[in-house]
Amino acid sequence: MTIFHSLKNTTFATLTCAALFALMSPAPAEAISGVYYDHSGRSAIKVNRCGGGLCGRIVWLKNPAHAKGCGIAIIGGGKKVGKSYDKGWIYNPDNGKRYSVEVTPMGSQLRVVGYVGSKAFSRTMVWRRAPSNLKLCSRTRSISAGKPELIDLNWGTFPDAAAAQ
Repeated sequence: MTIFHSLKNTTFATLTCAALFALMSPAPAEAISGVYYDHSGRSAIKVNRCGGGLCGRIVWLKNPAHAKGCGIAIIGGGKKVGKSYDKGWIYNPDNGKRYSVEVTPMGSQLRVVGYVGSKAFSRTMVWRRAPSNLKLCSRTRSISAGKPELIDLNWGTFPDAAAAQ
């Protein structure tokens, strides 16, 4: 009976330590990486870590007429703050402007908050993970500082810089 009791305690202690270790271990750093449909469902963005922040490019467009937008960088920069990335930028293809962004993983989704100056002037979007069999385009494009690429993806309006002042 003593051997059984000792074995039972050892097993319980081992399982408890394993469970605590699993709970205390940080989530995998690449959990945020993947392809996500934007909030409108009209494009998909491949998000991955780059440098100390995030990179995100359009890799799928629902409307073939918007194919010229494939490969445009939508998200960049930022710093890891807890489980989020903050103080990066997000590009709005509807108006050709960049805004500050905070990106937070939420299971199979990303909470994307575009803001101007303060998060009091923000717009929150939820992007959902795209299926692995989504047919991706493969172009890489840069946005010219002088002439932004405008693509009507129905992203809507972001906060206006004038409203933040």
